[in-house]
Amino acid sequence: MRVVTHVQKITPLHLILFFLTLLSTIVAGMFQKGIDPLKSPERFYEGLPFALTLLGILLSHELGHYVSSVKHNTQATPPYFIPAPSIFGTFGAFIKMKSPIQTRTALLDIGASGPVIGFIFSVAATIIGLMGSKIVETAGSHGITLGDSLLFSFLSKLILGTPPAGEDIMLNSVAFAGWIGLFVTSLNLLPVGQLDGGHIAYAVTDVGHKWASKVVVAALACIGVFYWEGWLMWAFLMVMLGLHHPPVYFSDVPLDPSRKKIAVLSLLIFIVTFMPTPFILKD
Repeated sequence: MRVVTHVQKITPLHLILFFLTLLSTIVAGMFQKGIDPLKSPERFYEGLPFALTLLGILLSHELGHYVSSVKHNTQATPPYFIPAPSIFGTFGAFIKMKSPIQTRTALLDIGASGPVIGFIFSVAATIIGLMGSKIVETAGSHGITLGDSLLFSFLSKLILGTPPAGEDIMLNSVAFAGWIGLFVTSLNLLPVGQLDGGHIAYAVTDVGHKWASKVVVAALACIGVFYWEGWLMWAFLMVMLGLHHPPVYFSDVPLDPSRKKIAVLSLLIFIVTFMPTPFILKD
């Protein structure tokens, strides 16, 4: 007999958080264009390209998890969005599992579906955004320079070419949202604890997950010392959240062999989206 999972309803809290996040990402998009939302609120529409692109990427990621959860009879909530006063305008989104995950195959599907779908939307946004971006002079400029992943570097050179000395690419708001989407994808695919990458690693091998979590956290700490200090905070956060992964309900049922291809695909996506130095502060 097949058990039909009860689909969780959208609550007022979901809607409130979504609209607050829409507002905070619009404000972030306005600031990116040098618009003060308090002085020129009527120009809110100029923040919409960034806000709608980023929310679309985050929503696609979480819906990937949600739909896969329903498919595998695992109760999960609709996405909760998190507004934040930052250059991103949000701390992302998440869904909550309300029932145990039954098998390794279900765990891998649920863990991989979000990053893979979010990755596809992020790549699309990046390509569209880069086509509308431009190369500008950087002499005397100050602020934050974004790092490049292997994929982002390839796409930017393919679409805009290699900037001459003293010049760099000025991303438009859609390309910036795509960059954020790729960065978030790489964070989620870290094979640590109960991150999406941790789910995938545990589904393939629980022993391998245990060692991967420890090695990756140590590697992040080292990268934080020599490249970007933010990785030290991320490594500390991973330790605080816990490197352990709870077992699936039917742990003795082996992973469907066909899912190993998805695990390999997820690893490749992680490799091409990871950035040792995501942010560089220019004095």
